[in-house]
Amino acid sequence: MKIDHIALYVNELEEVKTFFVRFFGAVSNEMYHNPRTGLRTYILSFGDGARLEIMSRPDMKDEAKDMFRTGYIHLSFAVGSQSEVDRLTGLLYDNGYRVVSGPRITGDGYYESCIEGPEGNLIEITE
Repeated sequence: MKIDHIALYVNELEEVKTFFVRFFGAVSNEMYHNPRTGLRTYILSFGDGARLEIMSRPDMKDEAKDMFRTGYIHLSFAVGSQSEVDRLTGLLYDNGYRVVSGPRITGDGYYESCIEGPEGNLIEITE
């Protein structure tokens, strides 16, 4: 058994798609639109087979995203090396994304950083 994909509701569908394509190498399908509900979605595929569905619809609720809330908290991308963690973290910072932590070695031995991506969604970058 494997996880097929993770889904994320977003307000700015095109902006979020562009973010993942530009910085994380995602490949997007064509947008799906359900005119009855207003739902619009993209499936973003990543090199290792992982997929992220980003979705938007007019009747969503947009509540505050507390970093220490229960439930899903971040997406994590392994980029292959410490130097790539440093490079990508710096690139995201230079493009206006807030670095929440790192790059650093965590207490459990991972080299990682965490950035706040579009709409306050947390993204971990690991080696």
